[in-house]
Amino acid sequence: MKILTIIGARPQFIKASVVSKAILEQPGLSEVIVHTGQHFDANMSDIFFDQLGIPKPHHQLDIHGGTHGDMTGRMLIEIEQVMLAEKPDRVLVYGDTNSTLAGALAAAKLHIPVVHIEAGLRSFNMRMPEEINRILTDQVSEVLFCPTQTAIDNLQREGFTSKSAQVLNVGDVMQDSALFFAQRATIPEGFDLKSGFILTTLHRAENTDDPLRLGAIVSALNEIHKTVAPVVVPMHPRTRGVIAKLGLVLEARVIAPVGYLEMIWLLQHSGLVLTDSGGVQKEAFFFGKACVTMRDQTEWVELLSCGANVLVGADRDQIVAAARQNVNRVVIDDNQLYGGGQAASRIAAHLASL
Repeated sequence: MKILTIIGARPQFIKASVVSKAILEQPGLSEVIVHTGQHFDANMSDIFFDQLGIPKPHHQLDIHGGTHGDMTGRMLIEIEQVMLAEKPDRVLVYGDTNSTLAGALAAAKLHIPVVHIEAGLRSFNMRMPEEINRILTDQVSEVLFCPTQTAIDNLQREGFTSKSAQVLNVGDVMQDSALFFAQRATIPEGFDLKSGFILTTLHRAENTDDPLRLGAIVSALNEIHKTVAPVVVPMHPRTRGVIAKLGLVLEARVIAPVGYLEMIWLLQHSGLVLTDSGGVQKEAFFFGKACVTMRDQTEWVELLSCGANVLVGADRDQIVAAARQNVNRVVIDDNQLYGGGQAASRIAAHLASL
């Protein structure tokens, strides 16, 4: 079986690092990797292939920039051409990016079965482009690999029990990656803080595209940096540009984007994670760190239920208060919420059985 895998953004590189390995080790499966180029900065893309041992992409499309419609449209055109040339048996997509949606739509139009890893997640916020991408991708997928029971429940409520699609809870491949690479974690070059800092990521469009929200978050981070613990921000290039354009001053410890192994080191040595990312919420949990999430909703509701995560939106006072309350708090995974690190092998085994 030839599987055509579409990737284009940091979380997808991390997931592919373990899934591609499992596919190659599974008899009867082969893989062709297509990198759309959605993350084009070397520190956001190439470094992940080098560090994680992902096979070099067979097709590099170099598509980035522009509006969501423009980017997705260009990807759709180019990915379709690759599929016509490669003639895969199945197309595998990850998560909720524009690359995900373009790959799923191109395959569905060509009547190639779509396999969606990280299916069934919902934030219930249709203003998030990621929510639109994940819903539409699920609707055209024939195999939906879900990371949690919550994701299964979401799909059942949407009528998937009466559809022919296969819906399976295999666990979360992000936990596979975190556990596999934990022993290879490396300190970022030139970084001199040893522990106790507050690791922060900030890139979600709902925050960076809203000057009021972004201003409140920057103000909160400045206060936390001064009065709680040092705030360390591996800064996404787009976020850095928006902050500069608005004339905001972020008084935290801003560093360049880091590779996955450096990110694991930062997670391991942090005293708290403060983020608007989806994946980083889980990564914090994998390494026993409390998380404060600067969003109004999260897909990972089980982390809220078990007390590992707290939602604060973009409210300055709530962000500061949550940081004070949760810094250096240890989180324990008593119930193996995300499958215990066996998701990739379950995925490969199921694909081989189709």
